[in-house]
Amino acid sequence: MQPLAERLRPHTLDDYIGQQHLVGEGAVIRRMIEQKRISSFILWGPPGVGKTTLANIIARTLEVPFYTLSAVTSGVKDVRDTIEKAKSNRFFNSSSPILFIDEIHRFSKSQQDSLLGAVEQGTITLIGATTENPSFEIIRPLLSRCQVYTLKSLEKNDLLQLLQSAIEKDVILKEKNIKIEETDAILRYSGGDARKLLNIIELVVESQDGKEEVVVNDEIVTEALQQNPLAYDKDGEMHYDIISAFIKSIRGSNPDAAVYYLARMIEGGEDPLFIARRLVISASEDIGLANPNALLLANAAFDAVNKIGMPEGRIPLAEATVYLATSAKSNSAYMAINNALQYVGETGNLPIPLHLRNAPTKLMEQLGYSKGYKYAHDYEGNFVEQQFLPDEAEGQQFWKAQNNPQELKMKELQDKRWGKKVEN
Repeated sequence: MQPLAERLRPHTLDDYIGQQHLVGEGAVIRRMIEQKRISSFILWGPPGVGKTTLANIIARTLEVPFYTLSAVTSGVKDVRDTIEKAKSNRFFNSSSPILFIDEIHRFSKSQQDSLLGAVEQGTITLIGATTENPSFEIIRPLLSRCQVYTLKSLEKNDLLQLLQSAIEKDVILKEKNIKIEETDAILRYSGGDARKLLNIIELVVESQDGKEEVVVNDEIVTEALQQNPLAYDKDGEMHYDIISAFIKSIRGSNPDAAVYYLARMIEGGEDPLFIARRLVISASEDIGLANPNALLLANAAFDAVNKIGMPEGRIPLAEATVYLATSAKSNSAYMAINNALQYVGETGNLPIPLHLRNAPTKLMEQLGYSKGYKYAHDYEGNFVEQQFLPDEAEGQQFWKAQNNPQELKMKELQDKRWGKKVEN
């Protein structure tokens, strides 16, 4: 018997739950499907949010040949063989065959290179699925040929709708007398993952096999999961819950907890470069200007792991983990860019002051571009006061120093330069 998640896999957009920003009325992917003109794209999002399902719905709706490869088990030869099959089918279909690659972030550079020609020439329409940031995992030439669409974790209403659909429509569950008393636990343990939710409800129903009435409440759900903790999380827990605990332990300055979760990931077979990337992010986001050396060390750890591999790679990973966990913390740079992005989103493209503009042509020079700009190195202390922000943004402050020695020193220097107190 197929698992519940597979039995309930939707076949049309009308049955698809969640991701309304992509498949709702007038949304980009729905428009492509309705117009029967699909361009290559990559679906980026956490597990269990409908990436594979969406690709299948597209292929079914367009009635085009649909090929599937898993980046875990497929090599360059498999890619080339599939492209050749797609070429032979191209003559009989107005639309290009679809090649769906699950976990495309696991493809090597050479494997991704082997896709470029077919995507460029339209031999195939590529749909990739990834849980990792495509900016880091997909080579630039392939990324430039594909749009990236972000899928979100399912929201509470989506999960409740899915739960109700399972009870009412599944061939097995609809024959049982299921009573939903509470949903807090099942929603919490699902964590926005549709597959997790369906695995949990299936487990809860099985745990009450033979009873006239199947009850779903917080206590029963928790008890069922404690008895069989892997039943609802075959691959997501190691990848998401533990990395979350790892990063939060570093942020919370607890090296023992951080190293413990590092060991859990290593023992569980987690990709060491995935861990190293998270260390680089943590060094920037959580430590930042309080200790700029943290980013250097995290980058060095990434390079070392990339060069020497495992099991020796565990040593630079541990070194970076302990260093980051024990380091001074600051998220001022992280907050600064978030503040600036919010401001830019609200104000748009404000005019850049003329004296800061580039003047490569005589006409631009005549229009005043670059006129009046003061070259800082011509002045004492390599600093001269002048306007840098657009007129409408003058006075805005995006970066605020935090209370650590490094940033207090930076703030003191800024106060001295500008002859005023920079707000903390």
